[in-house]
Amino acid sequence: MKRFVLFFACLASFSLVAAQEVLNWKDNEIVSPVVNDDNSITISLFAPNAEKVELTGNFLYAGKDTPDKYADGDWRPQLMNKDANGRWTLTTPPLKPEFYSYNLIVDGVKITDPKNIYTVRDIGNRYSVVLVGGGVDGLYAVKNVPHGTVRKVWYDSPTAGLQRRMTVYTPAGYETSKRSYPVLYLLHGMGGDEDAWDELGRATQILDNLIAEGKAEPMVVVMPNGNISQEAAPGEGSKGLVVATTQYPKTMDGNFEKAFPDIIQFVEKTYRVKKDKANRAIAGLSMGGFHSLYIALNNPNSFNYIGLFSSAVNRMAKDGDTLSYIYKNIDEKFKTLCKKSPKLIWIGIGKDDFLSKDDDSLRAALDKESYKYSYLKTKGGHTWRNWREYLANFVQKIFK
Repeated sequence: MKRFVLFFACLASFSLVAAQEVLNWKDNEIVSPVVNDDNSITISLFAPNAEKVELTGNFLYAGKDTPDKYADGDWRPQLMNKDANGRWTLTTPPLKPEFYSYNLIVDGVKITDPKNIYTVRDIGNRYSVVLVGGGVDGLYAVKNVPHGTVRKVWYDSPTAGLQRRMTVYTPAGYETSKRSYPVLYLLHGMGGDEDAWDELGRATQILDNLIAEGKAEPMVVVMPNGNISQEAAPGEGSKGLVVATTQYPKTMDGNFEKAFPDIIQFVEKTYRVKKDKANRAIAGLSMGGFHSLYIALNNPNSFNYIGLFSSAVNRMAKDGDTLSYIYKNIDEKFKTLCKKSPKLIWIGIGKDDFLSKDDDSLRAALDKESYKYSYLKTKGGHTWRNWREYLANFVQKIFK
């Protein structure tokens, strides 16, 4: 009798192992995402016990029927289809070339695609990503061209009383050359950090490709952390594994602008960069556009090129009970800046951006001084899709 019990126990164990191996095999045969020949994307997930799986991502507003009004976060979840083997799939319509991000929602829980090893962090959210067709004319793809170098660099900021971290891009040939280069200071938006432009903005790929094509001048690009109370991106500073947020203190109260000369001094001491106005540019998105504008207004002899992408120009906070001097006498500061004749002030914004009124007031201030700025209005809202395009446009116009 004991032998029969042992036999059936072994048989049951073997059956469980075999069943698990079948499940593993079914999972392992899945490839996701797949970019199809027509630029549609097929996303797949093996989840036999799930009741409902949805797909959400910024490609849901990327086909030929893209509405004029959309913004990040407007991605209506779409129900995926389940087959008899427990495999869920969804194929999008043909998409425009772009760097897309997405998540799966499994029975109400948002996850990244377990079959896609490529992810990015945007503030406190983690997304799976897929590149379709290389993005704006192929600029977002890594190509067989000479590549620059990206470093994570620490510097002392006496004004902030901290050691702080930045990302620095040096162009191909920097290490073997003796020449000095112009420098672009590129600033992120609220909740972002020194990693944002490199990871979400594809800044490295954009610069590599445009420089290789002769469309942009070789330049050093400095991407600092605009959250002046923080040393570095979440998990990279001495505070440990802090929670990412959009509500860091002192971000728009004048303190970052006051401390910005520390960054310039470090860069000009450490790197072979040209040290005059003609060879300095500053640009940023949203909060970074806000910072860029007020840094330029308070240092009118420092930058010959200013890029303002979806800029939050009217969102300054009070420093204690008073407005920081950084944000006072703005009419006079605009007048002074325009008299100094920067070669380019470039403005870009989406048609549905919630900062449109800020954009209107910015252009009105420049119109008042009869300054001829460059302006681009695109579809959509406050999105990385726009900001990548703006960066690619802007860097082709500077240092020439």
